[in-house]
Amino acid sequence: MQEQVSVTGIILKAEPVGEYDRRVVILTRERGKIAAFARGARKQGSRLLASTNPFCFGQFRIYEGRTAYSIAEAVISNYFEGLRDDFELACYGMYFLEVMDYYTRENSDETKMLGLLYQSLRALQHESLSNELVRYIFEIKALAQNGEYPGLPENGKSYLDSTVYAMSYIVNTGVEKLYTFTVKPEVLSELKMIADYYRKRFVDRKFKSLEILSQMKSN
Repeated sequence: MQEQVSVTGIILKAEPVGEYDRRVVILTRERGKIAAFARGARKQGSRLLASTNPFCFGQFRIYEGRTAYSIAEAVISNYFEGLRDDFELACYGMYFLEVMDYYTRENSDETKMLGLLYQSLRALQHESLSNELVRYIFEIKALAQNGEYPGLPENGKSYLDSTVYAMSYIVNTGVEKLYTFTVKPEVLSELKMIADYYRKRFVDRKFKSLEILSQMKSN
């Protein structure tokens, strides 16, 4: 009998395979990003039907086959239902999942990235925080945790003191306290400029969810 192991993580994406199966990508605390098959997950009545969708966070019992993992059981502690009930929130959330799929790797320590993703998805559901602020904080912190943040862009611009402070807070604060502040519109505008600058400089992929968000904002 194949030995099962338990991992804690969030499903980043899911796609149909064959008539009834799903292939999911999970960002885990123990094994980094992994791909796994959920056999029969698309059958009505399957115990894996609801627990193998994007945003699902919890414990997954998996076993390793010759070429891939398979999910035996899933115990979900947070489905992030609030993101599923609002199209704009869902787009922000899917963008965060896409970013994590881009940054993370298998068999690497992705504990910090998993924590950032979890807290960022929670922050999207806080009515006191603007979605745009959560997005820019997430983008800048992900960049810093990936070891790519070189400091404020040196483009001849003089930044507001509040922006400099906000950037220092984002880069140096643990994820548990990351989403505990708001900013004025002029600071938000500068954070957007900084996040956009570094995304274009360091990220060589286009994200479908971000394109949808951009179209929504332009309409």
